[in-house]
Amino acid sequence: MSKAFTTENENAPEEDIEEPDVLPAGFKNYMTPKGFAALQEELRVLTTDERPKVVEIVSWAAGNGDRSENGDYLYGKKRLREIDRRIRYLMKRLESASVADPARQQSLERVFFGATVTYAHEDGREATVTLVGVDEIDLDAGRISWVSPVARALMKARVGDEVTLRTPAGAETLEILDIVYKG
Repeated sequence: MSKAFTTENENAPEEDIEEPDVLPAGFKNYMTPKGFAALQEELRVLTTDERPKVVEIVSWAAGNGDRSENGDYLYGKKRLREIDRRIRYLMKRLESASVADPARQQSLERVFFGATVTYAHEDGREATVTLVGVDEIDLDAGRISWVSPVARALMKARVGDEVTLRTPAGAETLEILDIVYKG
């Protein structure tokens, strides 16, 4: 093949880009016990199940000769880099985690980490959210980060309080209807 159709770094490995830290500077990495266990399980699956299988495929593919056009080898190496990057990320997150059990919350009448809060918008729409760690977010299940704008507006409020949520469309008033701490 002519050099005109190849890139100079065709065989150069992709840069190992680190995942950005999802926590703002100065914030603790709070996590529920359930979220901590989920990250531990993901790390276990990656290290004991998935990574060894990919290593085996790469070893087999490497023994097949020409690696430059060997799809199993090229894809396997790329997948290994992805797995290793995720393992490093999970290890850092677990090391820095501060596990806080919502069931052990002392001040049940105020909104803190782990609270499930029902609130009403100005137009009467109701929403229920649970304040969880940044690694546990699931918007479909109503789990939002405790450092999100909505959660920060709700923090320390009591049932009946009205809080102001600042949005790009302007300020909105939210009324706290219920606060529950689930285990």
